[in-house]
Amino acid sequence: MSGLGATDGPVLVCGEVRTCLLPTRHAVDERTAVRLLRLRADERVRVSRHPNRHALSPDVLTGVDCRLPTATGVRSRAVGTVTARAALTEGRVLQSTAYFCAPAAGPDRRRPWGYYLVRPGWLVPVGPLPEKQVAEGFLAEIRPDGLDVGSIAESLLARISRQHRILDHDSPLTTTDTSLRWTAAAAEDGEEASLVFTMVDDSLRTVALRLPRGAAPAAVAGLCEDLALHDWLLTTVANKLDGLRVGSGDDRTALRVLRPLVDHLLHLWMPKARVDRTVHGAWQELERSPGHSRQWNTLTQRIRDQLALHAIALRNEVPTSH
Repeated sequence: MSGLGATDGPVLVCGEVRTCLLPTRHAVDERTAVRLLRLRADERVRVSRHPNRHALSPDVLTGVDCRLPTATGVRSRAVGTVTARAALTEGRVLQSTAYFCAPAAGPDRRRPWGYYLVRPGWLVPVGPLPEKQVAEGFLAEIRPDGLDVGSIAESLLARISRQHRILDHDSPLTTTDTSLRWTAAAAEDGEEASLVFTMVDDSLRTVALRLPRGAAPAAVAGLCEDLALHDWLLTTVANKLDGLRVGSGDDRTALRVLRPLVDHLLHLWMPKARVDRTVHGAWQELERSPGHSRQWNTLTQRIRDQLALHAIALRNEVPTSH
């Protein structure tokens, strides 16, 4: 597949990532992760072990023929397939992603399905693509009569989570699922990679990306999965610490909150661990403002300080022998 902004490549790549805690008491091992993500019999689950354990499912395609969302309401029809895949990090955090590529223009009339099936992961517009309007409309609220790739990602997430023979659905902590909806277009010549990150509400974020010309769509999806993973971690830990009563004398309550964070989440923070180098610049933009790693380091230090204080308090309560 040609890269973003290339002569024969897409002018726009759009998608959505859903992120949640895998519904099971303990992190699953590598073999179980492969069983969960085996979405197709003809392709293997890709597993990597460094710098942490990560499993990525094969791609699955969903055929669509629908209106594209546009900011101004102008009609734009597209036909083709949406790519979806799932990932599991350290046997603990589950993600599903659905995304598509769109060229600058397509044929004036709808073609037979064979025309679209040889272009997997592409939504080909009928006529010219109103690129800017589609990008803005995609990030806005999804209209019921238009394309909704989030529902494709959610369906894949539910398909994996329903595997009751593997998962015990006894999560060690309650968390909020998050969605990250994103668009990517090619940066102009001489323009640096950029990222506009918006927190729409407690669970929805949007990201508008400008990336180097030639970036592979799969690499763009990988970047957004990494952004979504770390935003989910930051959101989950910050929410758990919000309103935590420290120094109240109820050490057991505080420890019930802090311990699962240490056991299951703190070791997962590894920005850009699997992000293609061609799109690293977007992460750097996020680190400058609002500064995700800076906030994460502050939160994790607060957790460690609290655990140290509780340890000191418990030690002081132990009676000394005479």
